[in-house]
Amino acid sequence: MSFYIQKSILPFGFIFLYGSGFIFTQYGLQNSSPMAFLGIRFFIAFWILLFIAYFLKVPIPKSKKEFFQIALAGSLTVGTFSIGVFLSISYGVSGALNALIIALQPIIVTFLAQRFLDEEINKRVWLGLIIGFIGVSFVVVSKLDTSFDSILGVFWSIVALLGLSFGSLYQKKYCTGMNLYSGGAIQTLSSTILVIPFLFFEELHINWNGEFLIALFYMAVGVSIGALSLLYIMIKNGEVSKVSSIFYLVPVSAAIVSYFLLGEKMELNVIIGIITVIIGITLINKKDNR
Repeated sequence: MSFYIQKSILPFGFIFLYGSGFIFTQYGLQNSSPMAFLGIRFFIAFWILLFIAYFLKVPIPKSKKEFFQIALAGSLTVGTFSIGVFLSISYGVSGALNALIIALQPIIVTFLAQRFLDEEINKRVWLGLIIGFIGVSFVVVSKLDTSFDSILGVFWSIVALLGLSFGSLYQKKYCTGMNLYSGGAIQTLSSTILVIPFLFFEELHINWNGEFLIALFYMAVGVSIGALSLLYIMIKNGEVSKVSSIFYLVPVSAAIVSYFLLGEKMELNVIIGIITVIIGITLINKKDNR
Protein backbone atom coordinates (compact mmCIF):
# COMPACT_ATOMS: atom_id res chain seq x y z
CA MET A 1 0.00 0.00 0.00
CA SER A 2 2.81 2.41 0.90
CA PHE A 3 4.48 1.67 -2.47
CA TYR A 4 1.21 2.48 -4.27
CA ILE A 5 0.87 5.76 -2.37
CA GLN A 6 4.48 6.72 -3.10
CA LYS A 7 4.30 5.87 -6.81
CA SER A 8 0.75 6.99 -7.63
CA ILE A 9 -1.19 9.05 -5.09
CA LEU A 10 1.57 11.44 -3.96
CA PRO A 11 2.77 12.33 -7.50
CA PHE A 12 -0.82 12.76 -8.71
CA GLY A 13 -1.67 15.03 -5.76
CA PHE A 14 1.48 17.12 -6.28
CA ILE A 15 0.94 17.45 -10.02
CA PHE A 16 -2.68 18.55 -9.58
CA LEU A 17 -1.96 21.09 -6.83
CA TYR A 18 1.18 22.51 -8.44
CA GLY A 19 -0.21 22.57 -11.98
CA SER A 20 -3.48 24.23 -11.01
CA GLY A 21 -1.43 26.72 -9.00
CA PHE A 22 -0.41 28.40 -12.26
CA ILE A 23 -4.10 29.10 -12.97
CA PHE A 24 -4.69 30.66 -9.55
CA THR A 25 -1.47 32.67 -9.91
CA GLN A 26 -3.01 34.36 -12.95
CA TYR A 27 -6.06 35.34 -10.89
CA GLY A 28 -3.85 36.65 -8.10
CA LEU A 29 -1.64 38.74 -10.35
CA GLN A 30 -4.69 40.34 -11.96
CA ASN A 31 -5.44 41.88 -8.57
CA SER A 32 -2.03 42.42 -6.99
CA SER A 33 1.55 43.37 -7.70
CA PRO A 34 3.72 40.22 -7.93
CA MET A 35 5.90 40.52 -4.82
CA ALA A 36 3.02 41.71 -2.63
CA PHE A 37 1.01 38.63 -3.61
CA LEU A 38 4.00 36.36 -3.05
CA GLY A 39 5.00 37.87 0.30
CA ILE A 40 1.48 37.63 1.77
CA ARG A 41 1.13 34.08 0.47
CA PHE A 42 4.34 32.94 2.18
CA PHE A 43 3.52 34.80 5.40
CA ILE A 44 0.08 33.19 5.68
CA ALA A 45 1.57 29.74 5.02
CA PHE A 46 4.20 30.41 7.72
CA TRP A 47 1.61 31.19 10.42
CA ILE A 48 -0.55 28.19 9.49
CA LEU A 49 2.43 25.82 9.64
CA LEU A 50 3.69 27.37 12.87
CA PHE A 51 0.25 26.95 14.48
CA ILE A 52 0.07 23.30 13.38
CA ALA A 53 3.59 22.66 14.71
CA TYR A 54 2.66 24.29 18.04
CA PHE A 55 -0.65 22.42 18.27
CA LEU A 56 1.02 19.07 17.55
CA LYS A 57 3.95 19.95 19.82
CA VAL A 58 6.43 19.45 17.01
CA PRO A 59 9.89 20.62 18.12
CA ILE A 60 11.62 23.45 16.26
CA PRO A 61 15.20 22.50 15.29
CA LYS A 62 17.53 23.69 18.06
CA SER A 63 20.74 23.21 16.13
CA LYS A 64 21.75 26.40 14.30
CA LYS A 65 23.25 24.28 11.52
CA GLU A 66 20.04 22.30 10.97
CA PHE A 67 17.95 25.48 11.14
CA PHE A 68 20.20 27.15 8.54
CA GLN A 69 20.13 24.13 6.23
CA ILE A 70 16.33 23.97 6.29
CA ALA A 71 16.06 27.73 5.74
CA LEU A 72 18.53 27.62 2.83
CA ALA A 73 16.71 24.72 1.15
CA GLY A 74 13.43 26.64 1.44
CA SER A 75 14.95 29.87 0.19
CA LEU A 76 16.05 28.04 -2.96
CA THR A 77 13.17 25.63 -3.64
CA VAL A 78 10.35 27.93 -2.50
CA GLY A 79 11.60 31.52 -2.40
CA THR A 80 14.03 31.80 -5.30
CA PHE A 81 11.88 29.67 -7.59
CA SER A 82 8.67 31.63 -6.91
CA ILE A 83 10.35 35.05 -7.07
CA GLY A 84 11.96 34.12 -10.39
CA VAL A 85 8.69 32.92 -11.93
CA PHE A 86 6.67 35.92 -10.70
CA LEU A 87 9.27 38.45 -11.87
CA SER A 88 9.61 36.78 -15.27
CA ILE A 89 5.84 37.03 -15.71
CA SER A 90 5.93 40.70 -14.67
CA TYR A 91 8.58 41.34 -17.35
CA GLY A 92 6.32 39.86 -20.01
CA VAL A 93 7.46 36.24 -20.30
CA SER A 94 4.47 34.06 -21.10
CA GLY A 95 3.44 31.16 -18.88
CA ALA A 96 4.19 28.78 -21.76
CA LEU A 97 7.78 29.96 -22.15
CA ASN A 98 8.21 29.83 -18.38
CA ALA A 99 6.97 26.25 -18.36
CA LEU A 100 9.40 25.31 -21.14
CA ILE A 101 12.38 26.81 -19.29
CA ILE A 102 11.39 25.23 -15.96
CA ALA A 103 10.94 21.89 -17.79
CA LEU A 104 14.74 21.74 -18.04
CA GLN A 105 14.79 21.10 -14.27
CA PRO A 106 14.60 17.28 -14.41
CA ILE A 107 17.56 17.17 -16.81
CA ILE A 108 19.68 19.52 -14.67
CA VAL A 109 18.77 17.73 -11.42
CA THR A 110 19.50 14.31 -12.92
CA PHE A 111 22.92 15.47 -14.14
CA LEU A 112 23.79 17.01 -10.75
CA ALA A 113 22.37 14.07 -8.77
CA GLN A 114 24.69 11.77 -10.69
CA ARG A 115 27.65 13.98 -9.77
CA PHE A 116 26.90 14.97 -6.17
CA LEU A 117 24.48 12.36 -4.78
CA ASP A 118 26.01 9.33 -6.52
CA GLU A 119 22.64 8.32 -7.99
CA GLU A 120 22.91 5.75 -10.77
CA ILE A 121 21.49 7.14 -14.02
CA ASN A 122 21.24 4.70 -16.91
CA LYS A 123 20.63 5.34 -20.60
CA ARG A 124 16.91 4.53 -20.27
CA VAL A 125 16.48 7.35 -17.77
CA TRP A 126 18.27 9.84 -20.03
CA LEU A 127 16.10 8.72 -22.95
CA GLY A 128 13.01 9.22 -20.80
CA LEU A 129 14.18 12.72 -19.83
CA ILE A 130 14.66 13.70 -23.48
CA ILE A 131 11.28 12.25 -24.49
CA GLY A 132 9.62 13.99 -21.55
CA PHE A 133 11.08 17.37 -22.53
CA ILE A 134 9.89 16.87 -26.12
CA GLY A 135 6.42 16.13 -24.73
CA VAL A 136 6.42 19.32 -22.66
CA SER A 137 7.44 21.26 -25.79
CA PHE A 138 4.39 19.89 -27.60
CA VAL A 139 2.11 20.93 -24.71
CA VAL A 140 3.34 24.54 -24.51
CA VAL A 141 4.14 25.28 -28.16
CA SER A 142 0.63 26.48 -29.04
CA LYS A 143 0.74 28.97 -26.17
CA LEU A 144 4.31 30.09 -26.78
CA ASP A 145 4.58 33.86 -26.93
CA THR A 146 7.99 35.48 -27.25
CA SER A 147 6.72 39.04 -27.74
CA PHE A 148 8.39 40.52 -24.67
CA ASP A 149 10.63 43.57 -24.61
CA SER A 150 13.35 42.59 -22.16
CA ILE A 151 15.72 39.69 -21.66
CA LEU A 152 15.31 40.29 -17.92
CA GLY A 153 12.23 38.11 -17.98
CA VAL A 154 14.15 35.14 -19.36
CA PHE A 155 16.93 35.85 -16.85
CA TRP A 156 14.46 35.51 -13.95
CA SER A 157 13.02 32.32 -15.45
CA ILE A 158 16.54 30.86 -15.42
CA VAL A 159 16.98 32.03 -11.80
CA ALA A 160 13.76 30.18 -10.94
CA LEU A 161 15.02 27.07 -12.73
CA LEU A 162 18.34 27.10 -10.85
CA GLY A 163 16.66 27.77 -7.50
CA LEU A 164 14.32 24.80 -7.92
CA SER A 165 17.10 22.52 -9.19
CA PHE A 166 19.72 23.26 -6.52
CA GLY A 167 17.05 23.49 -3.81
CA SER A 168 15.79 19.97 -4.59
CA LEU A 169 19.31 18.57 -4.41
CA TYR A 170 20.08 20.43 -1.17
CA GLN A 171 16.80 19.23 0.35
CA LYS A 172 17.68 15.63 -0.51
CA LYS A 173 21.26 15.84 0.81
CA TYR A 174 20.73 17.77 4.05
CA CYS A 175 17.05 17.98 4.99
CA THR A 176 15.46 14.54 4.55
CA GLY A 177 14.82 14.37 8.29
CA MET A 178 12.97 17.69 8.31
CA ASN A 179 9.56 17.78 9.96
CA LEU A 180 6.98 19.00 7.43
CA TYR A 181 5.36 21.45 9.88
CA SER A 182 8.23 23.01 11.81
CA GLY A 183 10.55 22.74 8.79
CA GLY A 184 7.84 24.11 6.51
CA ALA A 185 7.36 27.06 8.86
CA ILE A 186 11.10 27.83 8.72
CA GLN A 187 11.14 27.58 4.93
CA THR A 188 8.10 29.79 4.34
CA LEU A 189 9.49 32.36 6.81
CA SER A 190 12.87 32.40 5.05
CA SER A 191 11.04 32.79 1.73
CA THR A 192 8.99 35.68 3.15
CA ILE A 193 12.18 37.43 4.25
CA LEU A 194 13.70 36.83 0.80
CA VAL A 195 10.75 38.59 -0.85
CA ILE A 196 10.96 41.75 1.32
CA PRO A 197 13.81 43.54 -0.57
CA PHE A 198 11.94 43.10 -3.86
CA LEU A 199 8.91 44.96 -2.47
CA PHE A 200 10.87 48.22 -2.67
CA PHE A 201 11.27 47.87 -6.43
CA GLU A 202 7.64 47.50 -7.45
CA GLU A 203 4.55 49.67 -7.34
CA LEU A 204 2.58 47.97 -4.59
CA HIS A 205 -1.14 47.44 -5.04
CA ILE A 206 -3.72 44.87 -3.90
CA ASN A 207 -7.41 44.59 -4.74
CA TRP A 208 -8.94 42.71 -1.80
CA ASN A 209 -11.77 41.17 -3.81
CA GLY A 210 -13.14 37.62 -3.74
CA GLU A 211 -11.07 36.51 -6.72
CA PHE A 212 -7.84 37.63 -5.06
CA LEU A 213 -8.71 36.02 -1.71
CA ILE A 214 -9.50 32.67 -3.37
CA ALA A 215 -6.21 32.78 -5.28
CA LEU A 216 -4.30 33.79 -2.14
CA PHE A 217 -5.85 31.01 -0.04
CA TYR A 218 -5.22 28.37 -2.69
CA MET A 219 -1.60 29.38 -3.25
CA ALA A 220 -0.84 29.65 0.49
CA VAL A 221 -2.53 26.42 1.57
CA GLY A 222 -2.81 24.28 -1.57
CA VAL A 223 0.63 25.01 -3.04
CA SER A 224 2.94 26.43 -0.35
CA ILE A 225 1.79 23.83 2.20
CA GLY A 226 0.07 20.98 0.33
CA ALA A 227 2.08 20.62 -2.87
CA LEU A 228 5.47 21.31 -1.29
CA SER A 229 4.83 18.86 1.56
CA LEU A 230 4.10 16.14 -1.01
CA LEU A 231 7.25 17.08 -2.91
CA TYR A 232 9.41 16.82 0.21
CA ILE A 233 7.93 13.45 1.12
CA MET A 234 8.76 12.14 -2.37
CA ILE A 235 12.29 13.58 -2.24
CA LYS A 236 12.84 11.95 1.15
CA ASN A 237 11.67 8.51 0.01
CA GLY A 238 12.98 8.38 -3.55
CA GLU A 239 15.81 9.29 -5.87
CA VAL A 240 15.70 13.03 -6.50
CA SER A 241 16.39 12.52 -10.22
CA LYS A 242 13.25 10.41 -10.62
CA VAL A 243 11.16 12.69 -8.39
CA SER A 244 12.16 15.68 -10.52
CA SER A 245 10.80 13.97 -13.63
CA ILE A 246 7.24 14.59 -12.46
CA PHE A 247 7.79 18.31 -13.12
CA TYR A 248 7.27 17.38 -16.77
CA LEU A 249 3.63 16.79 -15.84
CA VAL A 250 3.11 20.25 -14.31
CA PRO A 251 2.45 22.01 -17.67
CA VAL A 252 0.27 19.01 -18.61
CA SER A 253 -1.75 19.46 -15.40
CA ALA A 254 -2.08 23.19 -16.06
CA ALA A 255 -3.36 22.50 -19.59
CA ILE A 256 -5.93 19.97 -18.33
CA VAL A 257 -7.13 22.25 -15.52
CA SER A 258 -7.40 25.14 -18.02
CA TYR A 259 -9.53 22.91 -20.25
CA PHE A 260 -12.02 22.15 -17.46
CA LEU A 261 -11.99 25.46 -15.54
CA LEU A 262 -11.27 28.06 -18.21
CA GLY A 263 -12.78 26.33 -21.23
CA GLU A 264 -9.52 26.38 -23.21
CA LYS A 265 -9.34 24.04 -26.19
CA MET A 266 -7.46 20.74 -25.93
CA GLU A 267 -5.56 20.90 -29.21
CA LEU A 268 -3.98 17.90 -30.95
CA ASN A 269 -0.42 18.95 -30.10
CA VAL A 270 -1.37 19.07 -26.40
CA ILE A 271 -2.78 15.53 -26.56
CA ILE A 272 0.37 14.32 -28.37
CA GLY A 273 2.49 16.09 -25.75
CA ILE A 274 0.62 14.50 -22.85
CA ILE A 275 1.08 11.01 -24.31
CA THR A 276 4.78 11.71 -24.99
CA VAL A 277 5.37 12.99 -21.44
CA ILE A 278 3.72 9.88 -19.98
CA ILE A 279 5.97 7.64 -22.11
CA GLY A 280 9.05 9.56 -20.96
CA ILE A 281 8.14 9.39 -17.26
CA THR A 282 7.29 5.68 -17.59
CA LEU A 283 10.80 5.04 -18.97
CA ILE A 284 12.40 7.08 -16.17
CA ASN A 285 10.56 5.28 -13.38
CA LYS A 286 10.60 1.78 -14.87
CA LYS A 287 12.02 -0.63 -12.35
CA ASP A 288 15.30 -2.22 -13.37
CA ASN A 289 15.25 -6.02 -13.63
CA ARG A 290 18.33 -7.09 -11.75
